[in-house]
Amino acid sequence: MIRFSIFLFFLIFWGFAQAQEKPRVYTNERTQEVFMISGKDTVNLTKVIKKYKPLPPRWNYVNKVGVNISEIAFVNWNAGGNNSISALGNARFERNYKHKKVQWNNEILIRYGLNIQEGQKVRKSEDAFVFNSTLGFRMNNLSNWYFSSKANFNTQFANGYKYPDTDTPISQFMAPGYFLFGFGSEFSPEGKDFKLYISPITQKSTFVLDQDLADAGSFGVKKAKYDAVTGEKISDGQRIVTEIGFLVTNSYQTKLYENMFLSNRLTLYTDYLNSFGNVDVNWLVDVELKVNEYVVANVGTQLIYDNDIKSQEIETETGETLAYGPKIQFKQALGVGVIYNF
Repeated sequence: MIRFSIFLFFLIFWGFAQAQEKPRVYTNERTQEVFMISGKDTVNLTKVIKKYKPLPPRWNYVNKVGVNISEIAFVNWNAGGNNSISALGNARFERNYKHKKVQWNNEILIRYGLNIQEGQKVRKSEDAFVFNSTLGFRMNNLSNWYFSSKANFNTQFANGYKYPDTDTPISQFMAPGYFLFGFGSEFSPEGKDFKLYISPITQKSTFVLDQDLADAGSFGVKKAKYDAVTGEKISDGQRIVTEIGFLVTNSYQTKLYENMFLSNRLTLYTDYLNSFGNVDVNWLVDVELKVNEYVVANVGTQLIYDNDIKSQEIETETGETLAYGPKIQFKQALGVGVIYNF
């Protein structure tokens, strides 16, 4: 509205400067159109207002927080069962800039969940912190391809355990932590919530900042060396490992039915030097059913395959358990909760 007021002000000022006299405004009683006459010029103000379109905002914002809760309770239930309650909190924040040939998309995703079951200690069911940032430039305003640089960081907040053992953590904050940074090209068509990013040069750094986990060689870092006789540690395990590889990411959101939405995120990465062709996969699919402005139901899945995470185990003749290969990791979640946009 402010821009329109400024535009109208300069239109009147221009007419005044051209005619060197006070412009006159009148209304056509038959058509109800408003005209401005300045000297020999006549401007149809009604048509000017109808044709005026405000410029789209350069910044778009998304602020969304929510919580899903599920609960089950038994009283004198002959079939048996344990009382339990689960809660999952999540948040998404976006700051996206777009103007002419430049776009800059920033996103933070936070998820944390707990499960409390009768007869057991509190267990963590979800834990993630993700930051994405993509800066792109296109050669002309008609192209859907952007020359882009992309940064991604993700880790977790709290210790993770191999339950029921809650004394020895198998993961924690920045153990692991992942950072990817690279250059490539992104296909981002106008008016569609679809993005395809291809980067032939991407650096991937894996952080294991807990020394005990680093010494064990967790998450693909080089493990500590020990004296074969005394068992004393000769050198610490590597805490940071860096790779250079090829990255492909895709994000897509669409409306399936009325109040039902699908979100898809896929990340594929392969390292050039160590295991080219062995692709790390991180694939998330989420379906959201909106009951009303605040109540939603979600069905989500996540599939992970990372060759650096050795989770297959074999027991040696001495009784020692060794991890020797990766497994496909899969997670599915169903929840109903409340969500708030601001």
